[in-house]
Amino acid sequence: MRKTLLSAVAGAFMLASCNAPQPERVSALMQFEDEITEIINQMTLEEKVEMLHGKNMFSSAGVERLGIADLEYADGPFGIREEMEAHSWAPLNWTTDSATFFPTGSALAATWSKELAYEYGKGMAKEARLRGKDMILGPAMNIQRIPTGGRTYEYLSEDPVLSGILAVGYTLGAQENEAAVCLKHFAVNSQENYRGFVNAQVSPRALREIYLAPFERAVKEADAYGVMAAYNKVNGYWCSENYELENKILRQEWGFKGIVISDWGGTHSTVGAVTAGLNVEMPGKSYLGEALLDSVKAGVVSDSVINERVRELLRVRKVIKPVPHDVANTVMTSQPEQQQIAYQVAKHSVVLLKNEGGLLPIDLNKTKKIAVIGGNAIQTQALGGVGAGVKALYEITPLQGLMNRIGDKAEITFAQGYKNYGREEKRNQISAYGEPDEALLAEAVQLAKESDIVIFVAGNNREIETEGSDRTTIDLPMGQDKIAAALAEANKNLVTVVVTGAPADLQTIQKVSPSILVSWFNGTEGGNALADILVGNVSPSGKLPFTFPVKLEDSPAYALGVYPQELKDENGDVFVNLVNRQRIDRSKIKLNADYSEDILVGYRWFDTKKVAVMYPFGHGLSYTTFDYSNLSAKAVKDGIQVTLTVANTGKCDADEVVQVYASRPDSKIQRPVKELKGFERISLKAGESKQVNILLARNDFRHWNETTNAWDIETGAVKLMVGSSSQDIRLTQDTSLK
Repeated sequence: MRKTLLSAVAGAFMLASCNAPQPERVSALMQFEDEITEIINQMTLEEKVEMLHGKNMFSSAGVERLGIADLEYADGPFGIREEMEAHSWAPLNWTTDSATFFPTGSALAATWSKELAYEYGKGMAKEARLRGKDMILGPAMNIQRIPTGGRTYEYLSEDPVLSGILAVGYTLGAQENEAAVCLKHFAVNSQENYRGFVNAQVSPRALREIYLAPFERAVKEADAYGVMAAYNKVNGYWCSENYELENKILRQEWGFKGIVISDWGGTHSTVGAVTAGLNVEMPGKSYLGEALLDSVKAGVVSDSVINERVRELLRVRKVIKPVPHDVANTVMTSQPEQQQIAYQVAKHSVVLLKNEGGLLPIDLNKTKKIAVIGGNAIQTQALGGVGAGVKALYEITPLQGLMNRIGDKAEITFAQGYKNYGREEKRNQISAYGEPDEALLAEAVQLAKESDIVIFVAGNNREIETEGSDRTTIDLPMGQDKIAAALAEANKNLVTVVVTGAPADLQTIQKVSPSILVSWFNGTEGGNALADILVGNVSPSGKLPFTFPVKLEDSPAYALGVYPQELKDENGDVFVNLVNRQRIDRSKIKLNADYSEDILVGYRWFDTKKVAVMYPFGHGLSYTTFDYSNLSAKAVKDGIQVTLTVANTGKCDADEVVQVYASRPDSKIQRPVKELKGFERISLKAGESKQVNILLARNDFRHWNETTNAWDIETGAVKLMVGSSSQDIRLTQDTSLK
């Protein structure tokens, strides 16, 4: 059965890639329409309205007398959240709800693997169903617009093609294993500061080509069953009552047949929300409860609107069969199969940024004393900050992973190096960006002097990167730059592991550390995966899903001065401590986020504006080398067929991610100098060569025409650039689009 499912997803991805003309897709949600009509005809108005809002913190009501079960939602896009009390965030402290902590979104994106995204979704679905959950609140897939975004670690990438293809994989993996997805956050939720009321002002072209594109793929190519409306406004309208987004684009244009639920507390009206397309207000019923009932009785909201919202809910309920109560929560949530998926994702996500002098992998025949330094070597990342976390059954830290893999082959010693930054420090408003602790630093330096090699585990944690607020800087916290410099002076064999979910300022680390890796918030098996790479059991193969700028001010929204915004009251005074922490009347606050960089997001900006970067989008080194040759690009009916040969010219087996970028030299509209159009992860044994075939869909070359308010495709010259990153282009080919 597993082979059949994987074959099915491979076929789906082929269609997603080539976008060949096909019969109109019929959603799996449409197979019970006659039965649903009969159910609706039997329901009272009160029963219908009862379905349109939260029943408990993570459920919405069914109709018990008609045999319609409640819908149960599973919080967290990277692990099934523990069981909570019915009407609060307090845990129930069960013994069976410990789940697998999957690597977070940016880690999954760093795999550049549609197959692993499928496995990830499957793993999430398996554990959701063990807990009796029907819909996973994920994948989280907003475009990473600013390096400081509080939820960057949850999201996938700065590129709509990479984000969209991975979201398709996640969605297919989950829904083919009996759990619905809820794509979030729809749409343009690109910052956490002021997310509850900020108005994202974005051009129609940027909206379509950048911010909506991943959602469109997941709906059209994977038949996503659910979408979550974001907190913010888009072009003047709350997402939860945005008719343009929910009905015109999502349902009418894309053919979405499922349900739209609000983010928790993100509903702002009754008539506006339900008529715009919102199915479920979560988690309460301030607007779609008694107020909605009264609106229908008064004739302000029609029966037909209510029936349509209920029909959409029943479609999901009929396709996703409820798990019997006596079956759910009877075994431990985290299971070995899912733990192995978490390991595979982590193993393929670690990015080797730099490796001067071949310091890595560690040669255990010559290295007998290893110093592991840094609080993140022992810090777990499943919980922390605000928002979804995972009550993980276990989590292997970097230090544990090294001990597991090295055993008695070398002596491993540990020093804290810097103070932990935790909830207590945050609560007391202690800055994470102070000077190093002198005593801890001295201990670390002494240990470095006595060792053959130093592994400095630096970076952020889940208190520093958190839902609800954006970071104020991308500097490394807790004086880590000064610590790294001191360690390098004590021992030139310095390996720095950056634990992060988002870009960090690596100017100092780049100067003092011969080897640098990014290991993300990498889940239950993250420490084992990292250790396998450090000691050479596995060659690193992760690729950056976003640009690491030289400095924060180089990134587009900061360079243009449109982020961060300054919030003022009617008298011109600046509001204090108003990052979603005070109860306020959000309807009276006017704050715009001007997306003036337009389509030049991420690498599109840096490459087009010729701004130097620390590490480019798509970058990631290996322990081997790859040779690219024999590039052929041929215009075909469905797009452009790209063929090339990739050879592993080194001495170890490894994976490479082949990336295809395109430019339009004769274009009559503004375009970036290059855009990702396709990619493929391949595995090559030492000395092996493979032919790689990537079909670039004709529709992937379209642009949004703001004059006609429709998609257009410019035919003519295309320059293809194939390489190992957006700035490591190995081969080019001129061709054309018919």
